[in-house]
Amino acid sequence: MRIMFVCTGNICRSPMGELLMSHYLTGTTVQVSSAGTRGLPMHPIDPSSGRLMDSVGIESSGFHSRRLTRQMADDADLILCFEKQQRKDIVTLAPAAVRYTFLLNDFANMCDYCAQHNMVTGTTIQERLESVIRRSSMIRPMIPLPKDIDDPHGREFDQFCIAANQTNEAIRRILKSMRKHHDVSLSAVRSQIVA
Repeated sequence: MRIMFVCTGNICRSPMGELLMSHYLTGTTVQVSSAGTRGLPMHPIDPSSGRLMDSVGIESSGFHSRRLTRQMADDADLILCFEKQQRKDIVTLAPAAVRYTFLLNDFANMCDYCAQHNMVTGTTIQERLESVIRRSSMIRPMIPLPKDIDDPHGREFDQFCIAANQTNEAIRRILKSMRKHHDVSLSAVRSQIVA
């Protein structure tokens, strides 16, 4: 399974999503990547995002930004973005991706709902995530409206901490909902990221 995180510049939020999810899913066959709707090719991770990842033992120095292409979006199995406008930009670029592109918080809410109502099926993490994706249009009316995770770019360090914690919390909610038949260790990174 290929999971892609998408933000705007691919230097602040989506790199943190990629690095955190990759860390949690070490040892699985899931591939995690990221890109930006207006990505800055080969740009390193923002120093504040890098500092936060380094603070929880996740190496970030090798990260480089990419600009989202239609091929990248078409090749993904699950795209997680941070703002409603990004979702619009993604599905405009790659219309077929509409079925598997979600705001990160929206998908976390869907996973919670499916887990609470015994709707998550399959034995592998890939099968279980796919079962939520398949049910997404049916359960949307039952879950809260999703909230954006604000872009901290060019802002104070505390705004990066907020974005990192919101991203980490959503990822942990997704993976916790998948745990019935697949043990995903969530202890490797603190639930609150603080540098």
